[in-house]
Amino acid sequence: MRRLVLITAAVSTGLAGTAVAASAETSAGAGAPVRPAIAWTACPDDDPLLGGALKGLECGTLRVPLDYADPRGKTIKLALTRAKATDTRRYDGIVLLNRGGPGGYGRDLPTRFTNPANGLPREISARYDWIGFDPRGVAASEPQIACDPGYLYPGRARPDYVPGNAAEEAAWAKKAKAFADDCGDRYGATLKHITTRNVARDMDAIRAALGQRQTSYFGYSYGTYLGSVYASMFPRNVKRMVLDSVVRPSGVWYADNLDQNEAFQKRAEIFFDWIADWNSVYHLGTTGEQVEAAFRKGREKIRKAPVDGRIGPSEYDDIFLPDGYRNYTWVAHAQALADWVLRDDPSGLRDNFAEPAWLDQNSYAVYTSVECRDAPWPRNWSRWHADHSRQYRQGATFLTWGNAWYNAPCAFWPVKGATPQRIGAGGDGPPILIVQPENDAATPLPGAYEVHRLFPTSRMVLELGGNNHGTSITANRNQCMNGHVSAFLGDGTLPASRKGADAFCKANPAPTPAAVSAAVNASAADDVAVIR
Repeated sequence: MRRLVLITAAVSTGLAGTAVAASAETSAGAGAPVRPAIAWTACPDDDPLLGGALKGLECGTLRVPLDYADPRGKTIKLALTRAKATDTRRYDGIVLLNRGGPGGYGRDLPTRFTNPANGLPREISARYDWIGFDPRGVAASEPQIACDPGYLYPGRARPDYVPGNAAEEAAWAKKAKAFADDCGDRYGATLKHITTRNVARDMDAIRAALGQRQTSYFGYSYGTYLGSVYASMFPRNVKRMVLDSVVRPSGVWYADNLDQNEAFQKRAEIFFDWIADWNSVYHLGTTGEQVEAAFRKGREKIRKAPVDGRIGPSEYDDIFLPDGYRNYTWVAHAQALADWVLRDDPSGLRDNFAEPAWLDQNSYAVYTSVECRDAPWPRNWSRWHADHSRQYRQGATFLTWGNAWYNAPCAFWPVKGATPQRIGAGGDGPPILIVQPENDAATPLPGAYEVHRLFPTSRMVLELGGNNHGTSITANRNQCMNGHVSAFLGDGTLPASRKGADAFCKANPAPTPAAVSAAVNASAADDVAVIR
């Protein structure tokens, strides 16, 4: 599952406050010892990693075991934030938040959920303590993982994602192996503890340290898999859980990535069709096929002559990849495409390109660490070659090879994948609200139906025609979807159970070229999902 958002920031360590570690799953029971409170202090107005994004929040840290099988062994530090409930009379507990990834930071998220402009009424958000955290390995938490920076970007245009021959494919595979080897050399046995299961255990340690019998949870994208794992491991510790844009558990992670390749092609075609509908503005073609041909023409041109020596065909693919995730970027990116293809003007491409900063390198290293360890991956490259060649040959050209190289280190990872967590709970399981866009490419629709089936106490709301990955609160201004989430977080109200999806909302209209760039940029800035 590929990350989406590249975030530029400086390197930093640490936050204020500490608390002793909670133990493994057994600490969650009613007889668990009381944990010392986390020492909260005001977050800095200018955080070294996230700038002013934490202003107004409280910051703290919690020490947890690196290895939960050895709770008295080495510990690591989790960086936390909190927005305290202001309506203490109707206090409803804590909500842990995750934006996706794996590898996405989370300390800024409480500010999103307590801002009523993002869709959750103040009278509901005021009842909760909103808890943001950087998962183990991510951003301000420990261990701070980053591996061979040249794999994501060597300071110049990378080779074409789409290999022209066996030698070019072998060269990419060699680079992927070098990245995996570098991670192993730097972090050794630590890598086997960077897993979704352990992040779920960390979440339960946070719950215990805050003195809460149960926790509520809101997760986007990969965060839905993390939520599914937590609800499977600690079902009695869940009060309310919202899963937005849902990962298919039975596909983690190799099969899910193959599913993405097919789904992104369909989403790209929706984008190309939209550009064709506005041919009077962009002049790239009157059909989606003509627009796609123009897109390919632009790609071939940049392959032959990378812009500034820095933006080649792989960077070109990355620039337009967000258009398969959401439509917020369509207006700006369609203009950039038209400028490049029709007028040889690369300014729009330059505006949408940035070299990966440390946070990006860190996020990618954690992404690979978690996914490569969570589940088995093919260790023979011939399997990767056969699957991705077949998909590309059958027409899934938008994402397939880029996705292959994004995940290729898992073919050579120094720690082999484990058996995935068994997902699900019985008829006495926790209350879960699943919200899912119909045309989601990053986490295709079958994942939502599967999780809905595995948790019989869940309810599912489907956004008909939904094209945006992340469909409620902060991620998408759909009042209907936000209404379902608000009702659930407000008093536990869920839709009545029906066959298939339990309720439906209509997607918001697609953008129009008349939309001002400022509105597009504002929507993109509020985006919270980082799964790619």
